[in-house]
Amino acid sequence: MNPRRKKRLTLAVALIGGVAAITSLLLYALNSNLNLFYTPSEIVHGKTDTGVKPEIGQRIRVGGMVTVGSMVRDPKSLHVEFAVHDSLGGEVLVTYDDLLPDLFREGQGIVAQGVLGADGKLEATEVLAKHDENYMPPEVAEAMGQKHEKLDYSQQKAPDTK
Repeated sequence: MNPRRKKRLTLAVALIGGVAAITSLLLYALNSNLNLFYTPSEIVHGKTDTGVKPEIGQRIRVGGMVTVGSMVRDPKSLHVEFAVHDSLGGEVLVTYDDLLPDLFREGQGIVAQGVLGADGKLEATEVLAKHDENYMPPEVAEAMGQKHEKLDYSQQKAPDTK
């Protein structure tokens, strides 16, 4: 083989190998940072269409309502444990070791992000509470089977200024 062609072939193979290595590293990084949303019943029974359950150690987001009477606080630390349920009957225990949002309370919709433990508990790194009584994140509202609509302000009557 001609030395010039051999040099070009080596360069082309090295370039293709480098692009493949960079692509595989990017895909690995994106996959490890992926947070999938699940409802409590999907964690317990699997997704309705595929039956896929989250794996132990996987980072996930869980959305549902905090079960009334399920919250247990440790008086000596910030550790709190509570259950989250949905309308389909699934329930998941969540543990959290930080300050809860001011709007957090039992019977309210939340989204918790964390890692699923071997015992089926979600070890949360972040807990988000809804900000008023009428709003629920679209993914939680869909999972809970509730209708999520944007308010239409155009049909409201303007106040009289007399």
